[in-house]
Amino acid sequence: MQPCDQNWTHITEFVMVGFAEVHETRLLFFTLFLTMYLLTLVENLAIILAVGLDHRLRRPMYVFLTHLSCLEIWYTSVTVPKMLAGFIAGDGGKNISYAGCLSQLFIFTFLGATECFLLAAMAYDRYVAICMPLRYGALVSWGSCIRLSAACWLVGFLTPILPIYLMSRLTFCGPNVIDHFFCDASPLLALSCSDVTLKETADFLVSLAVLLTSSTVIAVSYGNIVWTLLRIRSAAERRKAFSTCAAHLTVVSLFYGTLFFMYVRTKVAPSINFNKVVSVFYSIVTPMLNPLIYSLRNKEVKGALGRAFSFRSWKGQ
Repeated sequence: MQPCDQNWTHITEFVMVGFAEVHETRLLFFTLFLTMYLLTLVENLAIILAVGLDHRLRRPMYVFLTHLSCLEIWYTSVTVPKMLAGFIAGDGGKNISYAGCLSQLFIFTFLGATECFLLAAMAYDRYVAICMPLRYGALVSWGSCIRLSAACWLVGFLTPILPIYLMSRLTFCGPNVIDHFFCDASPLLALSCSDVTLKETADFLVSLAVLLTSSTVIAVSYGNIVWTLLRIRSAAERRKAFSTCAAHLTVVSLFYGTLFFMYVRTKVAPSINFNKVVSVFYSIVTPMLNPLIYSLRNKEVKGALGRAFSFRSWKGQ
């Protein structure tokens, strides 16, 4: 919290520092992040196209995967274009209005929470498929799949309402420089000259509720999956069953590992630069890696991509 003197003026615009410490190599970083962003768009669009064109992938698991790919495109597009503008557009590219900053934070939080719930829904899908295969059609029908996906988006949308409302009630009286590449909660709280205790507590509780709820569903689902796999006598059958959820488990590990580190805290982080690195990982790197993980670890997706784009090296797999 910043001290506020009697001559303060209400902040209407913020300046995002971004990666000012790499000013001398900004073009290199611009090229790197632009490449990663374009790869994220192309990879996730390829997944959406492959699932849409291949009738063999029109199953609930791949409906969830399509939702996840759509989400990853929006997730990166909320922050990366503005970050790229900051590298090449001078000071003007780093400015963002107060309303724009809160909007960016709302959408980013909304999409992050939705991803948590979508990953939990995908874990439940794998649990039913492996542990209760005879009831899979009844428990994970098209109707239930659509309702579950809609619930993930709805709860994700509701998640940031209280935190953003409390953020809008805070006073910002200068300085207006955000030491980050997007409007994240922690650097914004560091600029407020109001008491941020209630806001920090709300952020902690909301983050904890989202992460614990979704991770509990995932942990229980995979606990039952492991128990079921251990009861299968054939090693080949165990490997085959586990291969259907290996990609999802890898994605979950990457995403939740960084989120637990970043957000289940009550105080402003002591190392802003380290937070930037972690933020780059879950907001840029992970969305780029997820389609690769699903395509490399899942033979059905790999085959669908091969058929969709006629990659001869993938044919027959």
